[in-house]
Amino acid sequence: MKPYLERVPASPDSSWSMLNRRLDDGIPFQWHHHPELELTLTLNSRGHRFIGDHVGSFDGVDLVLVGPNLPHTWSSSEKLDPALPHVALVIWFRQEWIETITRSSVEFGAVAALVARAGAGLRFSTAAAMALADDFGRLFDLPAPQRLLAMLGILGQLAEDADAVALSSEAFAPVERDVGAERIDRVLTYIHQFYAEEIRLDHLADVAALSVSGTHRLFRRHMHATISEYIIRLRIGDACARLSATGQSIQHIASAVGYGSLANFNRQFRRLRGMSPRDYRARFRL
Repeated sequence: MKPYLERVPASPDSSWSMLNRRLDDGIPFQWHHHPELELTLTLNSRGHRFIGDHVGSFDGVDLVLVGPNLPHTWSSSEKLDPALPHVALVIWFRQEWIETITRSSVEFGAVAALVARAGAGLRFSTAAAMALADDFGRLFDLPAPQRLLAMLGILGQLAEDADAVALSSEAFAPVERDVGAERIDRVLTYIHQFYAEEIRLDHLADVAALSVSGTHRLFRRHMHATISEYIIRLRIGDACARLSATGQSIQHIASAVGYGSLANFNRQFRRLRGMSPRDYRARFRL
């Protein structure tokens, strides 16, 4: 259940990447993260989305912008039209790339604001998703120059969606990309890999190539949370996924996500989710 670092495939004729994913058996649970932003339109599918520490349902048409290094996945439970596949149309792009475009063109001010809000994930309104579904689909048939213009047009229209809502908590929303960006990426990759184990702060400081206090300051500046709180949220997010998607016992789940004490696990789970793990499973079981 640990979020693996996905390597987004590069496109030889484009500054960004995309994928037209069509699946008969459903969108599988694949908890992952990557440094690119991801815009995903899901069609003809019903299930749950997991974005950082957010868990929610989707039904038919779902359009979400995921921030960089934000763990996420979708998981299908059924099709709306059994004769058609589950569809996920995906766009990936680097934050540095889109910021270069928006900084140099005042016309893209609204897109810059949209990207700045995307750190914790944004779900767009169903009306916006349906209005852009055809434009999204046509991207895959356009030559590279027209494809870029069409993609920027989609982002421009999404920037006008007043009903877009943030999904995850602020702790999962790195918003600053400064000289410490490479360091925080290394730290996040390490934490995402080992959060279910004991993470020594001196070792994490070695990963960041900073002192322990410098690593704490770096993390707070980028993530607006302490390292320990971020790890707790990752652990509880993993637990939510297991409770929804597996039949594992609650004690097994607590141990698997890093809690030796079931009482501590239950306490942290209730603090973040407002209910017990048992009640959560009853409500969100796939």
